[in-house]
Amino acid sequence: MEVLIPADRIQRRIDELGRQIQHDYAAQPITIVGVLTGSLIFLADLVRRLDLPLRIALIQASSYRGATTTPGALRIQADLVPDLRGRHVLLLDDILDTGQTLSHLIRHLETLEPISLRIAVLLRKLGRQSIPLEPHYCGFEIPDRFVVGYGLDYNDEYRHLPHIAVLPTPS
Repeated sequence: MEVLIPADRIQRRIDELGRQIQHDYAAQPITIVGVLTGSLIFLADLVRRLDLPLRIALIQASSYRGATTTPGALRIQADLVPDLRGRHVLLLDDILDTGQTLSHLIRHLETLEPISLRIAVLLRKLGRQSIPLEPHYCGFEIPDRFVVGYGLDYNDEYRHLPHIAVLPTPS
């Protein structure tokens, strides 16, 4: 596989994002809502860089299933999201692709009446976004290629890779 973003570059960028988030929230308590399962590694690395009062919540949203590289119907499971009323919320996802998943999650979380809602993504895929959405924090912009590693998967494999790699076209 072609390594698109090496592990050391990811860690340096997460350091930078941590400093930005730390500065922007200025010691205010936040709830970070991580989108399962792809954001888990990003979430774990990022929260260890934050010296803020914080809570961690998880929400499951998936439009890719099994051995596919094209999105299908979106499924949301919000059972693990606590009461967000009156909280600053940072929605954390692995990748901004078409924007459909994040747009749906934003609408859902806004109904829970947070004080503020910001978006952080590790990757933003260029040329795929069909819904206008600007994340507050973005790790990397990448070309329109199917990527794996650092939490991103293909058929539940490759999440463990410490880098972001381009998945060869399945034959």
